[in-house]
Amino acid sequence: MEDNLEVDIIKTAGFWATDTVFDPATRQEIQALLDADDEAQLKDRFYRSLDFGTGGLRGVMGAGTNRMNLYTVRIATAGLANYVLGLAGSSGRGICIAYDTRLNSATFARETASVLAAMGIKTYIYDDARPVPQLSFTVRHVGAMAGVCITASHNPPEYNGYKVYFEDGGQITPPHDAGIINEVRKITDIKAIPTMPFDSGVKRGLIEIISDDGPYLAEVMKQSIVPIVDNLKIVYTPLHGSGRLIVPKALSTMGFTHIIPVTGQMEPDGNFSTVRSPNPEEHESFTMALKYATDNDADIAIATDPDCDRFGVAVKKGDRGYVLLNGNQVGVLLVDYILTSLYGMGKLGGRPGKATNCAVVKTIVTTDLVRAICDGFGVECIDLLTGFKYIGEWIKKNPDREFLFGCEESYGYLRGTYARDKDAVLAAVLVCEMASYYKTAGTSLYGRLIDIYGKYGFYSESLKSVTMKGIDGAKKIETLMASYRDGHMRPEGFEVLDYQSGLKGLPPSNVVSFVAADGSRATVRPSGTEPKIKYYFSAKGKSLDEAQGRLKELEERFAFHESN
Repeated sequence: MEDNLEVDIIKTAGFWATDTVFDPATRQEIQALLDADDEAQLKDRFYRSLDFGTGGLRGVMGAGTNRMNLYTVRIATAGLANYVLGLAGSSGRGICIAYDTRLNSATFARETASVLAAMGIKTYIYDDARPVPQLSFTVRHVGAMAGVCITASHNPPEYNGYKVYFEDGGQITPPHDAGIINEVRKITDIKAIPTMPFDSGVKRGLIEIISDDGPYLAEVMKQSIVPIVDNLKIVYTPLHGSGRLIVPKALSTMGFTHIIPVTGQMEPDGNFSTVRSPNPEEHESFTMALKYATDNDADIAIATDPDCDRFGVAVKKGDRGYVLLNGNQVGVLLVDYILTSLYGMGKLGGRPGKATNCAVVKTIVTTDLVRAICDGFGVECIDLLTGFKYIGEWIKKNPDREFLFGCEESYGYLRGTYARDKDAVLAAVLVCEMASYYKTAGTSLYGRLIDIYGKYGFYSESLKSVTMKGIDGAKKIETLMASYRDGHMRPEGFEVLDYQSGLKGLPPSNVVSFVAADGSRATVRPSGTEPKIKYYFSAKGKSLDEAQGRLKELEERFAFHESN
């Protein structure tokens, strides 16, 4: 360690090992590292405070300033509370809390409520794990000033997080993100943060436990487009997460009666012991669901991630078993289904090319096939930075526009404005409705996808993520991004788009895109929630084979970058 850094780390670790503000287990955990002179662990746990970024906190659980634990949660909550208390019109409006099924999620949620109650802020907290989009809805439904969801989404089991929403139901965006971050960084004395026993907060009326899913489900049901025919066998897995009760309830409310749960994955399990990663983007996460689908001759298998904002689906590919659709393909199918249906109902201005004040919103790394479909109907397609919070912010800033649909390649979808975040409950409802519709019409989701390609061109996309952990990994990612910008790592023959300069009217962002003459594109960005650098690839061809061939060539052009 550098001398000054080493002194600071040892001093801070000593405080965590001895001060009674920390519980005995925390003190013992840090003392054991000090006794073992475990330099690497001490450095990783204390070289910084877990960063409260523009979305909140996310990190590995454990003792230390660079970990998710009761004490970093207290600091984040006190900073949020101080910011909210300083805003005009916040008096009496409260803060909503939800949590997923991860290890310690309920504990961190109760700790958040205890700090807020001690600081005089009314808190609404769900009685059990709930989807993050339900938290987004609830903030606006009860008129709260903000919301907190304890979740690390699809991250590995050792992670947890603290995601902050504001009064509009969207994740925090400027200027509130910087304001909250500033208040969090002002807190230097953890012993000065007040807390109140959770039960005392309930008795005093400062903490209200809520349980009613009805208002949220009613809004989800309003997004249905056509009545369903009960003609599907649906396999569902929540991957041990918070969709386990509400997704089957939503599908049953629609009228589906053949819902087959993946029983080994229906119960909460913060270790996610049946999967390598609780992420529907990963094909491995569908292993059990696909066995259930095959055994029951199901039409469709669907999965939601632990906080139930990401949605994945496997569909029948004729008589050749099942194929997992990626996030772009599901988004394309939904955009096509929604626009085609609304046009047929006379709700897009009467004919293609004459759609009125409506828009589909996507992110810059989401397939341009969405734009091609929108162009075919005369509907504006708007590109925003990566992250669904920007789609939620667009809804807020454009109250006079009709928001038709929002999607991102990372398995996130929203129709309607009842929530301001991606919603896997809604996605399950719409995708199953769509599958029922196409089955009645004598085709399938896969068949419709091929028809769309035939009409607009064949697109193929992929995502490569490279993990670079710790302080060294963070420096390596920073160096890589700088190399793309200064030309050292730029591949020849590509137009370079550097979003750090604020391209196309978007806020500056640490993203670089490389566009080939044939329209193929590679986009590189650091993950905002994980220690990874991400490569998004997209190619188009006159056939699926041609598109996939171009995609493979593009991936190979950047393959050596992943090991540098």
